[in-house]
Amino acid sequence: LVSTNAPPPVAGAKPVTIEHIKVHSRSLEGNLEGESPDRAVLVIIPPSYRSSPTRRYPVVYALHGYSIGAEQWTHEIHVPQTVEGAFAQGAREMIVVLPDSKTVYGGSMYSSSVTTGDFETFVSRDLVAYIDAHYRTIPDRRSRGLAGHSMGGYGVARIGMKHPDVFGALYLMSPGLTIRPADADAKAQAALAAVHSPADAANLPFPLKAQLAVAAAWSPNPANPPLYLDLPNKDGAPQPDVLAKWDANAPLSFVDQYIGALRRYRAIAMDVG
Repeated sequence: LVSTNAPPPVAGAKPVTIEHIKVHSRSLEGNLEGESPDRAVLVIIPPSYRSSPTRRYPVVYALHGYSIGAEQWTHEIHVPQTVEGAFAQGAREMIVVLPDSKTVYGGSMYSSSVTTGDFETFVSRDLVAYIDAHYRTIPDRRSRGLAGHSMGGYGVARIGMKHPDVFGALYLMSPGLTIRPADADAKAQAALAAVHSPADAANLPFPLKAQLAVAAAWSPNPANPPLYLDLPNKDGAPQPDVLAKWDANAPLSFVDQYIGALRRYRAIAMDVG
């Protein structure tokens, strides 16, 4: 758990309600890594929701970063008090949805992969459809925002560019917009080569475990069991075809193709800290 400073409490802030639900995603069914298609999701209900049974609300979907899940992220960003304080200080009441996209190697990259499953479509289609069907939302792209931090910020860039028909505003916080493999010396490559199951990866250092997560998302290989992925280094040599796949998944590589999509957004913001 990362220790961060909590904002001071706001006098008169009304309590929100946090619901812990499971959302089944058809887009994640049958993935080779064994990731569950039933995803934990936290839904933050605004103070007036219960007392205003005819009112509908905009929704912000917030994507957590690598190595943590949605529950841990809420503690790091001091939910619910941050949300309650924002409402008390004049922010329009909204529903906030935090899906869990942590995988066996720490994160899905919010990407589409036969190995991890299609987390991109889980967020942009399955999750949005579920929330619209089960909560009093305003089911319009102009009333949906997508926000995320680190790996989640990458997810906002990727999903936002590809799905402007779903979301109307984007907020990227310290996004990972270009990811290259960490320098892999002989010892590191040997450690990765010794991984034959998620359990083998449990004690890997952060950069090497992250390589497995990125490889599962961006260079999946159904013909390469037991991990069903290709690493950017093999037998001491770089693998140009794998590196090319990683580069192709960087938003800075494909942003030029989505200028028209980005112009459809009412607002795009980015913070880097």
